[in-house]
Amino acid sequence: MHILVIEDDPHISGFLKQGFEELQYQVTCCGDGKQGYQLATMELYDLIVLDLMLPTWDGMEVLRRIRGEGHQIPILILSARHSVEERVLGLQSGADDYLVKPFAFAELAARCQILSRRQVVSHNANQLSYHDLTLDLLTRKLCRDGHDILLKQREFALMQLFIQQPERVFSKTVILENIWGFQFDPQTNVVDVLVCRLRAQVDKGFEMPLIHTIRGVGYVLKYER
Repeated sequence: MHILVIEDDPHISGFLKQGFEELQYQVTCCGDGKQGYQLATMELYDLIVLDLMLPTWDGMEVLRRIRGEGHQIPILILSARHSVEERVLGLQSGADDYLVKPFAFAELAARCQILSRRQVVSHNANQLSYHDLTLDLLTRKLCRDGHDILLKQREFALMQLFIQQPERVFSKTVILENIWGFQFDPQTNVVDVLVCRLRAQVDKGFEMPLIHTIRGVGYVLKYER
């Protein structure tokens, strides 16, 4: 696994580099937000560990630009900002995980391992896969564990959003903007209804649910043993 560490504290950066290399990972370190963004979008990495307080561009700007260009690389925020609001903002902006400093390297490494295998995409460019789900973008069919699932137009669009970035938590606002193309009244329940319909299609009859509600934050496609 090749990890990009965007962290301006040389002590933390060096600590991360040593720890990851002991796990036989390849590590590239960068201490500047703009330079980190350029590396992230020009080179191939399996995962990014991103600090928020960076020179030139802060971590949130780096995150927004990477996601705004459609890059799906897993990103773990590693920051001293510990408030619930900061963590929620980071996840809603496209981060896949958020770990607060000070931290245990063993926990960081475990989270990185999980993120690195979170998305398994089929070699067929017209198919997206995660766990036992396969979504065919041409036939617009969803299959779970060999069982075909018929989806309506917006159910398909939501499933595509989820399976393109599994284990990312999507807020209602993000889902509204992606599925309907514009903002609704924030009090509307159309997202809840759509997710409920999709969950009934995807999880019904299966022991392990894949679509989860993160109370107060949003929804996520995630396999949990």
